[in-house]
Amino acid sequence: MTESGDDVVELSELIRELRRELNTAMADGRDDAVRFELGPVEIEATVAVERDASANGKVRFWVVEAGANGSYAHAQTQRITLTLQPKLASPDGTADRPVLIAGDEADGER
Repeated sequence: MTESGDDVVELSELIRELRRELNTAMADGRDDAVRFELGPVEIEATVAVERDASANGKVRFWVVEAGANGSYAHAQTQRITLTLQPKLASPDGTADRPVLIAGDEADGER
């Protein structure tokens, strides 16, 4: 299933990049007078599920590109929706608070 190598994205990488983008938006808006509290973030993706045949039996979720389902014909694909509730941790890790972001609206953003 993962013969294409660099073409695949693990679900964890997708979430890591989303976190990075949210951190960038938060840093960009730090000095803005108008900021927005970030609400729930929903991600909907089609993923291919792969179980490693080795002793540890690790399960991986690969995000499938639109129109690429044919290359994953021998893998089981699932459509999943994740709802994430971002919180900003205090430096000492004792409290979480809402995330405030700012920035320009991107094309297609709701």
